[in-house]
Parts: sequence; C-alpha cells; structure tokens
Amino acid sequence: MKYLFILLLICLNTFYGFSQKRARDYGIKIGVLKTGENNAITDVKGVLVGQSTIQTGDSIQTGVTAILPHNGNLFQEKVPAAIYIGNGFGKLSGISQVKELGNLETPILLTNTLSVPTVCDAVIDYTLSLKGNEEVRSVNPVVGETNDGFLNDIAGRHVSKAMAKQAILTAKSGKVEEGNVGAGTGTVCFGFKGGIGTASRILPKKSGGYTVGVLVQSNFGGVLEIAGAPVGVELNQFFLNDQLNDPADGSCMMVVMTDAPVTSRNLERLAKRAMIGLGKTGGIASNGSGDYVIAVSTAQSLRIPHNSNSPKQLNEELRNDEMSALFLAVIEATEEAIVNSLLTARTVKGKHGTIQALPIEKTLEILKKYNRISK
Repeated sequence: MKYLFILLLICLNTFYGFSQKRARDYGIKIGVLKTGENNAITDVKGVLVGQSTIQTGDSIQTGVTAILPHNGNLFQEKVPAAIYIGNGFGKLSGISQVKELGNLETPILLTNTLSVPTVCDAVIDYTLSLKGNEEVRSVNPVVGETNDGFLNDIAGRHVSKAMAKQAILTAKSGKVEEGNVGAGTGTVCFGFKGGIGTASRILPKKSGGYTVGVLVQSNFGGVLEIAGAPVGVELNQFFLNDQLNDPADGSCMMVVMTDAPVTSRNLERLAKRAMIGLGKTGGIASNGSGDYVIAVSTAQSLRIPHNSNSPKQLNEELRNDEMSALFLAVIEATEEAIVNSLLTARTVKGKHGTIQALPIEKTLEILKKYNRISK
C-alpha cells in the first residue's frame, strides 16, 4: 500500500506540472552566451531527466532526480566522464571508478544523504535488467546527495527503490521541472528554499557550436548574489550576519553535460569551472558542504563499448586551446541553474520548521536598484 501511494504521488507530480517563472522570465540575464531551446541540461542532444517526488504531511519532503546521458544501454555504451570535488563533505557513490577509468556506465541519480544506498541498489537493479547485461557481474552506480534533514524526516529513509527506478524510467527530453521536485524537494539554499535548477549555453559556431547543460541540486549557503547584485545582504539574510544563525553548510550537486568531444582529462577541467559558477552566486563551499561536479561528454564518437574486438580506443577530441569557450559556458550555466533553483522553489513547512521561498518581489526590486534586469 505504501508503494502504491508513492507511485501515485509520482504520477500526479508528473501529470500536473505547474508553470514556473525562471530568471529570464523576470528579465534577469546571466552571462553573454545564448541559451538552448529549453535553457536546460536536456538541450544537450540525447540527455534525459526524470524525477520522483514524495511529499507527505509536514515531515516527508524528498525525492530522486535521474540524469541519463543517452537513452541506450549505458553499461554497454559508456561515456567519458570526470568528477571534481569542490568540498568533500558528502556521500557520492561510484566516484573512485569514474576517476580511475574516466567513464560513466550508469545513469546519474541524486537524492538525500541517507537514501544513497537504496538508490544505488535501484540503479544496480535497473542496469542488470537491461537486455545485453545478463552476464554483468559488476556495476558502478553513480549516486549523489545533499542533506534535506531540516525539512525532511531523513532518518525515516522514505525513498524507495521503486521511486528511484521510476525516475530513470520516466526520464525524458525537453523542459525540466525545477524547484521543489525530485532530489530538490527538501533542500535549503542561502537560507531560502532551494531545489533543482537547470540551464544551458550554446557556443558560437566559430567556437564549435557545442551545447553545455547543467543541472544542480542546491542545498548550500553563503552570501547570495544574483547577476552580481548583493541580494542576500539587501534582504539581511546571509552567512555571518548577526541576525541569522546559518553555518552555510549543506551541499550542492552539479551535473554538467556537453556534446563537445572531450575526454575525462578535459572534462575534469570543465567540472572545476562549475565551482566558479557556484562562487558567483555567493556560495562559499563551507566546511560542512559536499560540493561535487560530475561532467560528461555525450559525443557519439567518444562512446566506449563495454566489449570490443580492438585493443585500442581511438578518440578524436578537442585540443586544450579549444576549451576556454566551454569553460565560460559551464560557469554561466551553473550560475543560472542555481538562480533558477531559487526562483522556482516554493515555501515549505517541514519536519523541523518552515523555510520560506526567496521573496520574488523584493528580489526584483533589488535587481532593479542595481540595474540587473534587462528592459
């Protein structure tokens, strides 16, 4: 009965989507590069996102978000990947194998801290169930987390394997729901309600015309800035403010996808730049924050077959000198994804209290004051 209820919530969440206003809907423009059609990680061709959400009463506010680099069998067609640790107070499973081999063989899933083992189990189940994986004896599930224990009964471990599998199986292209959804349902960012956020950038043709997409699970603190305006200070809510008992702890999971032909070495360099995007929002990667970036190339030419008759893997990849435009793209997209996670989030009453959403009208007044809203 419990699982039927959870699945019902998932279906309702999927069916009854709600209109969300994002940064650009308010005239807030971040950076100089153009966005993709949906301004989302799914603008990278082939990338899919699925989410499962559970909200029960005032105590259960959590979920799962799944990101798939392509819709095939990832174990049989692995993709280049890298992970960068901005601050390592976190529980990211699968990190050592990705760093060692430079590839990804499962979808990336995000959830809450104490649900990582359950979600890992679900990813293994999903992988073993795929046609062609009948003889697989080792799976490296990549599952990240942030701690939603203020709003959510995290110790109750309410995320089920069914929820995690549903997030994978319902993953789709196109628009991505943001704010209080999936792994962002119970998160807190800069003392306001955080959540899932996403954004994308398209490079100019002379720089390759590649697409970069970012999805974040925002749950961290610092001194909030939006498009360079000191929003946190103006709202009198920021780290080390005498009026706010906020350690700035939490975490931020950042997933970067690009169709540029980039292998693990330069993907790690790309991942590092996402932390600059986090810094531009005022995040400080505090002592108690788990800030991880997972970067993946979806380039068809770089896919890594699990089995091959050739002892060599021949890759044609971008030269180092061609990386700078991608660096800018990931910085801009990360910054905007975090801002979108705040603007689309809604006030939540949770297990240990209420976290207010960012006050939109006051925020817009501040941005107008600092000439950060385009006319």
